[in-house]
Amino acid sequence: MTTTTAPDIRWTAVRAGFSRGWIETHQSFTEVANLIGHVAPAAAYVAVLVMLRDRTVPNTDFALGTMVLPSLLSMSIIFGGVSGPTTALVADREDGTLLRAKITPHGMLGYVVGKIVMFALSTLLAFIPIIVMGSLLIDNLVLDVRAGLLLALVFVAGMVSTVPIGIALGCMMKSTVQAMLVPLACALLVYPSGIFYPLSALPTWLQWVGQAFPLYWVGLGARSAMLPPEMVVAEVGQSWRTVEMCAVLGLWAALGLLLAPILLRRVAQRQSGSALAEVRQRYLSKGY
Repeated sequence: MTTTTAPDIRWTAVRAGFSRGWIETHQSFTEVANLIGHVAPAAAYVAVLVMLRDRTVPNTDFALGTMVLPSLLSMSIIFGGVSGPTTALVADREDGTLLRAKITPHGMLGYVVGKIVMFALSTLLAFIPIIVMGSLLIDNLVLDVRAGLLLALVFVAGMVSTVPIGIALGCMMKSTVQAMLVPLACALLVYPSGIFYPLSALPTWLQWVGQAFPLYWVGLGARSAMLPPEMVVAEVGQSWRTVEMCAVLGLWAALGLLLAPILLRRVAQRQSGSALAEVRQRYLSKGY
């Protein structure tokens, strides 16, 4: 007679999370509202690249689109990894998804893994068209094997470090209205994160603020993959700091993976079948 150990149960939960993430991704692309939400940001970013076509950085021959493209890619990772899970969690809390995960062994771990897979796939489907259109619109853009591998590393590290944080933030939001504050906060962090303006040109205290969050490090990784080596002079310390990037994003990933299941369990503990029925009845009475 075989016994199931705790590591086996956790691994089963992880595998279930991968399966759940794939199913939820497929479902999200069959709903018109979700499809528009996935396509609209990518279309906006491509439109920016089109407008910047044939434009150069002032007083240089360097394509302006080459400077902007890594910024657009890093923003798609951050917004896809933080804002999406926050809103999704509020919805899952109201429709009983968390309540069902609560009664499953290591269900919260599977839930977190599923969301990472789902939002990674959703973001990737917007990430690829931006790169493809960038390569077609920007003449001097170089995407070699090194750039491709580094971008893949940045993408995976960016999603693993942001989706759990998005889930943790969603646990703190009482409604979808409050959840909308998260994308606003991400937008406010764009300036001190050196996404569209060199961080080294900002005041020292703002540099420290920017470097405390994943947005800066994801942007740095994207720039190190796509910009020429001589552009490193605009960075802090005149270095791409790839090791530091991996370390900081790894710390954020560890923090998120630690906090998200704990906060999810606390949220789920406050739920009950009767409370869920009241929420459903309230929505039905409003005609939703």
